[in-house]
Amino acid sequence: LGWLMTTQATMGELSRMTQFKDKSGNQKDSVGVGLFTYPTLMAADILLYNTHVVPTGDDQKQHVELARNLAQRFNTKYGKTFNVPTPLISKSGARIMSLDNPDQKMSKSSDREKSYILLTDSAEVIRKKIMSATTDSGSTIEFDPNRKGLYNLLTIYKVLSGKTEAQIEKHFANQGYGVFKSELANLIIDTLVPIQKQVAKLMKDKSKLDRILKAGAKQANKLAQPNLQRAQKKLGLVVE
Repeated sequence: LGWLMTTQATMGELSRMTQFKDKSGNQKDSVGVGLFTYPTLMAADILLYNTHVVPTGDDQKQHVELARNLAQRFNTKYGKTFNVPTPLISKSGARIMSLDNPDQKMSKSSDREKSYILLTDSAEVIRKKIMSATTDSGSTIEFDPNRKGLYNLLTIYKVLSGKTEAQIEKHFANQGYGVFKSELANLIIDTLVPIQKQVAKLMKDKSKLDRILKAGAKQANKLAQPNLQRAQKKLGLVVE
C-alpha cells in the first residue's frame, strides 16, 4: 500500500512536507528518495487499518492531511475504499520545543543531546538537562507565550501534572527558576520511571518480547489484508 500511496501523491505535495524540508536542508540533490516518500508510507500505515481518528502532535498534522488527501483522491477515482481520517491534537503540549532552543521543536534526531529528553534517560541526565534548559532573565513564573523557553517548560509541567495554568502559577508564586526546574525534573523522572521499569522487564525476557511482537503483527495483518486486497482489486491487481 505504501507503493500505491506513493503513486497517488504528487511531487509538489511531498516536496512541501515540513520534515522533508527541515531534514534535507540545502542538500536536496543528495537526499535519499526514502526521506522524500516517507510521508506516503505513513499515510499507508494510517489508511490500511481504516483509521477514523489519529492522535498526533501538531508537527505531524501535515502528514495526516496528506493521508486525507490521498484517501479522498483514491475514493474519488476508484470508489469508496478508505476512511478519511481526522487528526486528534491535544490543546496543550501538542508541540514541545527544544530545551536549549525554544524556537525549534524537540527532536531525538538532534545532534545536541541537551535539547531533548529520552524515555530512557536516567534521573541524573534528566535533571541536568532540565536545570540547564533555556529560560530568560525574568523573575516571575507565568504562562507567557512570548517567554518561549519558560513557556515550553511550563507546558511540560502542565501536561505531566494535570494542573491548570492558574494552579501552577499560584504554586510557583514568589519562587525562582531553580525551584521550578527542580520540581519539573522530579515530575519528569516520576513519570518515566514506571515506563523504564517496564522496558527493562521486557528486555530481560527477549522471547516474551518476540511473542508479543509476533502476536501484534498477526493481528495487524488480519485487519490490514482485507483493505489491501480491496484496494488492489479496484486497481485490477487481483484476478479473481
